[in-house]
Amino acid sequence: MTLFKYVVFDQNGKQKNGQIDAHTKDVAIKSLQSKGYIISSIKSEDDKSFFEKKITLGGVSNKDIVILSKQLSTLFEAQVSAIRIFRMMSEQSKNYLLKETLTEIADDIADGSSVTNAMAKHPKVFSSFYVNMIGAGEEAGKMTQSFSYLADYLERSYAITAKVRGALIYPSFVVVVFFVVMYLMLTMVIPKIAEMLKSNGSELPFATEIVLWLSDFLVNYGFILIAVLIVGGYFLFKYIKTPEGKENFDKFKIDLPLFGSLYRQLYVARIAGNFSMMLKSGVPMVKTIDNTSKVVDNKIYERMLNEVGEDVQGGDSLSKAFNKHEDIEQLFVQMIKVGEESGRITDILETMAKFYEKEVIQKVSSLVSLIEPIMITALGGGVGLLLSAVLLPIYSVTNSAV
Repeated sequence: MTLFKYVVFDQNGKQKNGQIDAHTKDVAIKSLQSKGYIISSIKSEDDKSFFEKKITLGGVSNKDIVILSKQLSTLFEAQVSAIRIFRMMSEQSKNYLLKETLTEIADDIADGSSVTNAMAKHPKVFSSFYVNMIGAGEEAGKMTQSFSYLADYLERSYAITAKVRGALIYPSFVVVVFFVVMYLMLTMVIPKIAEMLKSNGSELPFATEIVLWLSDFLVNYGFILIAVLIVGGYFLFKYIKTPEGKENFDKFKIDLPLFGSLYRQLYVARIAGNFSMMLKSGVPMVKTIDNTSKVVDNKIYERMLNEVGEDVQGGDSLSKAFNKHEDIEQLFVQMIKVGEESGRITDILETMAKFYEKEVIQKVSSLVSLIEPIMITALGGGVGLLLSAVLLPIYSVTNSAV
């Protein structure tokens, strides 16, 4: 599907700007004409020249959506009209994409669309999970509660995801520093010491020979090696963006030593939280599973949820459907079974979501405290071994001279 932006006039001659998803431009035109619109212009983003495109730094972040949800909850509670709410939010937003989206939502509501349908036209900003939560709230007359629940849930989810990323950033940073330090030593410090050792003419230890060879190789071919790594990294990044690459990368994440169990618990917490929120709002079970599969952000768990949805639709209970998959802990399956038997599945799922969120936070803290001394020791040890391999022969030569 391609996103087309259009300018049209309705039967009263009123201009309207908006966007529509369609497979081709012709399909988009026919769809607009079937609604009685006279098309002034219609373009996909790809059709625009560089100078026509609006340059934005990134999209709409989770933090932006959390803040927006809180503000919408407050304004709906104050019984401000929906059109005025979205226009007010658009005027104060500093994010171009969000500003444009909120303006278009306000225009659609003014033309008679529901809040849910207006938001559903912007999947890049509002996920299917978010839209269905608002839809359930709109049908029940509980828009304020829906936005409030979403704000609280997304804030917790954002905080946990940020903690996990933070735990991964530190060791990654230390590893990068380690290789930069080693590279600089091998290309700038070691060559100067190597001249002294070679001029002496004495036999060098095997470890020293290896260090000198590595230094000589990086001095002569270092830039080629860096270029190969950059190109390789670029193609790896492009591969991860493909469906096959994304699935392999997601599989790699949940199989990682130390971090694999952390990711698994993060995804289970996300599944439990989404299920609890949507079921509490009155969304049917099959639709809840389908919407959660689209926002779980892991291809392995997405495929698993699709299979669970098919089994539930075929007559299986949720616990029985989940029990067929090894990537879901037995504790989670058994608790769902308890919820089904007691008729309190929504409460059980909410409890499990909070339980796994706490588990993730505790595990992140433990991993950080464990990894920090290991990484520092590895960095110091690597530099120490490198220097000792070069300085010991110098020390031996000095002692022999004395």
